[in-house]
Amino acid sequence: MNAALVERIESLPGEPGVYLMKSAKGRVLYVGKAQNLRARVRSYLKSGGDGRLQVPKLMRSVADVSVLVTRNVKNALLLENELIKQHKPHFNVRLRDDKQYLGLRLDRRETWPRLTTVRRFKPDGALYFGPYPSSSGIRHTLATLRRIFPLRSCSDAVFRDYARRGRPCIEYEMKRCPAPCVERIEASAYDALLDGTELFLRGRSSELLERLEAQMRRASRAERFEEAARLRDQVTALRESAERQQIVSGKPLNRDVFALARSGGEVELQVLQVREGRVIGAAQHSFSKVEVEDAELMASFLGQYYVGFAAREAPDEVLLTVTPADDGATEALLAERASRRVPVRQPQRGADRELGALAQRNAELALARRLALRESVHATLDELQQRLGLRTKPRRIECYDASNLSGTLAVAGRVVFEDGQPKPASYRRYRIREAAAGDDLACLREVLLRRLERSESEPLPDLLMLDGGRGQLGVASALLRDRGIELDHIGLAKQRDPAAPSPRVRRGGGVLKAERVFLPGRRNPVLLPPSSRGLLLLQRVRDETHRFAIEFQRALRSKRGLRSILEEIPGIGPHKRRALLRALGSLQRVRRATAAELEAVPGISARDATVIHTFLAALNELQQQAPAPPGDPGEAASTR
Repeated sequence: MNAALVERIESLPGEPGVYLMKSAKGRVLYVGKAQNLRARVRSYLKSGGDGRLQVPKLMRSVADVSVLVTRNVKNALLLENELIKQHKPHFNVRLRDDKQYLGLRLDRRETWPRLTTVRRFKPDGALYFGPYPSSSGIRHTLATLRRIFPLRSCSDAVFRDYARRGRPCIEYEMKRCPAPCVERIEASAYDALLDGTELFLRGRSSELLERLEAQMRRASRAERFEEAARLRDQVTALRESAERQQIVSGKPLNRDVFALARSGGEVELQVLQVREGRVIGAAQHSFSKVEVEDAELMASFLGQYYVGFAAREAPDEVLLTVTPADDGATEALLAERASRRVPVRQPQRGADRELGALAQRNAELALARRLALRESVHATLDELQQRLGLRTKPRRIECYDASNLSGTLAVAGRVVFEDGQPKPASYRRYRIREAAAGDDLACLREVLLRRLERSESEPLPDLLMLDGGRGQLGVASALLRDRGIELDHIGLAKQRDPAAPSPRVRRGGGVLKAERVFLPGRRNPVLLPPSSRGLLLLQRVRDETHRFAIEFQRALRSKRGLRSILEEIPGIGPHKRRALLRALGSLQRVRRATAAELEAVPGISARDATVIHTFLAALNELQQQAPAPPGDPGEAASTR
């Protein structure tokens, strides 16, 4: 280590703040916080480091250290979180951005409040619950709530529409909405539903049960038997929901329990949300290539976990299996948020230690599953490399698909898989600028050309994949050859010739045609066995690409509307469009018309009728397609 760096470290202030370790090029390698900046950073200079895993490798790369002094260590925690988000240092762990999670929002300032699903927790005065680690978890919560406390679920526009009509929707008949739109429920009764919803989502089941049972008894004594029966049903459903939750503690405390499992650089952090002694939620957070020691890792994770979600409710206490190296910053932050002391501790004995052991066991199981899955993925990629004769293992796969709507609205999509998993942030949507909309090969060529032009700023993948057969593969081969690029590329297409002597796959009693993998320079396609894990991965990549392209096309069609889309039909000008509307009365009637009905319109020839009918049939088919995504890539994707 150079003398200038040592001198710089010795001159640091002994105050609380954040330190940034930088490379010779000025890149931030690590961000940390400390109660005493000089003492903390000086510890890195000890012979052999301070025993932490990351120190030797980190200090070999550090050329400079800069600091930002704060008023206290709590403010240092807040600043550290922002700097980690900004610089994304290699040696720090980074919790996924909060937009990746789902939460529930309830704004009681609205006239008839409702629960909405959100991906951002904002300090806007509304109540936020969650985050929920999966969409299935939030669906289960909403389904339970709608049985016990049925709030309205419709949008404001739909609400106003039914209010104008003066009659409720089918949700009222199914007892899943009290129909406030037509005043079938009083405001005070609706407020009671809101109170129950809030207590339920906060995990305060005991308090909620006591309140409902008291209301039930009062209603029964007053001979309001219908109200008492409704309250009885709520109490029964609430008890059933509470019984399904695992009891892990005899103490009716609200706790967040954190546990850490590690295997080399692979780390799994388990979070248990315990409310009134019951587990109401759990989430795993996975990190790879972690080079910080456990105490510092836990401190960084806690900071991001509580700072990243400004609306996250502070528990009564936080239990840990690893004591964080945060100088009390997390405890200070939670105390400020809760206006009371929130202990952050590592229990050493008794029931609290058993609770930590439960979280630890779940973290270890999650880590073991992830490592086993990784081994399976690498075996799959090895199989593809061997069977397809690829130069390298296809750890990064890019797949492209071009799509058009009966010769209009030409688009293309790209999806990226890394180590067998989708990477939505790398998805791309393409509007076709020059190629004819009905020429899929020309559209694909335009998109691939645009991609290859970006190869310097965005490195090429290990495997370029195309949704299609020889034609699509030939387009890619020609472009790569012209540019002197050696890149493994394949096409994937289903068997189309029913007479071909190729194997077929039976699934669910039906017959599916076999998939064919087309390779450059090979006349006959490769037929992978139906049970091949490599084939299943390629199919998943291809299907995700098709879904992504179709979703983009559907979004464009919805944005533009039927009227503007009709303008794109070749040969159908403004006079013919007006004739269609005059004769048939509406755009929807045009859409439902048969070819014969279209031909009967004055000024519409048989050819025009065929073109219009074919176009609208394709539009209807596109609208009916609704492939399910593996995650939620749309928000992270961009248009290129």
